[in-house]
Amino acid sequence: MADLGFWNQAQAYPNRRALVAPDGTELTAAELMARGNRLSHALRELGVKPGDVVATVLPNGIEMIEAYLGTFQIGCYLVPINHHLVGPEIAYIVGDSGAKVVIADERFADICSAATRDPAFTALHRLAVGKIEGWASYAETTSRQPDTLPGDRMAGQVMNYTSGTTGRPKGVRRELRPFDPDMVGQMFGMLLSMFGIQSESDNVHLCGSPLYHTAVLMFTSASLHFGHGVVIMDKWTPETCLQVIERYKVTTSHMVPTQFHRLLGLPPEVRSRYDLSSLRTMIHAAAPCPVDVKRRMIEWWGPVIYEYYAASEGGGTVVAPQEWLKYPGTVGRAWPGSDIKVFDDAGNECKPNQTGTVYMLLGANDFKYHKDETKTSDNRRDGYFTVGDIGYLNDEGYLFLCDRKVDMIISGGANIYPAEIESVLLMHPKVADAAAFGIPNEDWGEEVKAVIELAEGVQSTPAVADEILAFCEDKLAKYKRPKTIDFIEHMPRDPNGKLYKRKLRDPYWQGRSRAI
Repeated sequence: MADLGFWNQAQAYPNRRALVAPDGTELTAAELMARGNRLSHALRELGVKPGDVVATVLPNGIEMIEAYLGTFQIGCYLVPINHHLVGPEIAYIVGDSGAKVVIADERFADICSAATRDPAFTALHRLAVGKIEGWASYAETTSRQPDTLPGDRMAGQVMNYTSGTTGRPKGVRRELRPFDPDMVGQMFGMLLSMFGIQSESDNVHLCGSPLYHTAVLMFTSASLHFGHGVVIMDKWTPETCLQVIERYKVTTSHMVPTQFHRLLGLPPEVRSRYDLSSLRTMIHAAAPCPVDVKRRMIEWWGPVIYEYYAASEGGGTVVAPQEWLKYPGTVGRAWPGSDIKVFDDAGNECKPNQTGTVYMLLGANDFKYHKDETKTSDNRRDGYFTVGDIGYLNDEGYLFLCDRKVDMIISGGANIYPAEIESVLLMHPKVADAAAFGIPNEDWGEEVKAVIELAEGVQSTPAVADEILAFCEDKLAKYKRPKTIDFIEHMPRDPNGKLYKRKLRDPYWQGRSRAI
């Protein structure tokens, strides 16, 4: 086995299948390396230097992987932008990050054109995959470049912007160091070893979520650095996911609980149609996973489902399936090199089984919020950082999450965690998706509201609402139960499953302020 790191692997095994694009196009490791190299040379020709920023507005596809490889080996910051944002939001990230180059796909021409008209959009160069009026051709710019490795190689970084679910996005920026890209790639590849993943050549990673997300790009790139083949989906659907697993003998993937719930919603005859025996390690994170959902997935797929807890800022914890079955609901114990502490509102470290704000060790993974020293300092405590999650450690050091502090409901002085309510709602067969949050109540301060996306073919009627409320009666204490239910056609989630709860909650609080 050659040294790990994508470029080491590509030179040692040039003919190995490295990437399968959403349209079925297959690239060998040598072909993918050549394409990344051309982009590196093109960016340097445009004046990009170490420490400069390159932003992307790209779908899942070859160009997004090229952007990662092309920037990572010349010391750039790559800023992947959520292509579901609107023009001014894209312009803000471009301007805030200081991006010198923006690469976008013609599929997003309208929002990118709108972004360029915004004064915040300050990028000097614009490259279009396909055609966007006023943008240079990405294909022409890169095709005239050599396919050899660039000189003076230096590892770059991905600077993801936080989702903005609780405010304007901020870039999570880490210091660049003059390290060899392959050496850093090996370190990223070792991330996979925490989940029992080895560098066997027959491993195949399925990327079914948007690559602009931190973890999705991290696990996909780590797989490339480990010498694994990668299969990319542009539009994830539950049955197509099963088809891809069978066709390419997928061994690993990174998923979210929403995808699990939708997979379990397939009819039994569809679920049993596909050969999933190749699966070895299916990793999930990003949102609380209802215990019932995960238990059913383990029963279906076997003990291959691993979970972790982390954030764009760092992490974290990890739990193997056997551990989770012993402690259902846990997100695991601190992974190697990390540590977890829980503090109460007074800043005292909580005892086991006492709920408080979860903090993770910074260690060598230190970061800053780009251009926001106040936010950077506000989330620190004694060398640890928090993203505002609430939870507790049990006597054995396993972490259990309750909810995000900003989402916690306070009713009559009692703390209510929406994730617990949502887990119950999702057990009802007529519920496809659910959200719970607090709305104003004159007597209690807040009361619980549920918003539900119904399963296909189910009509939203008062009788269905009453049925779901009755379903909760023996599963939730009275003060935790939703008082009312609203139905929605589609829950406001991004394609990676993250729920923009503020879009549901904020209209109820117009003209009023919440206690948290």
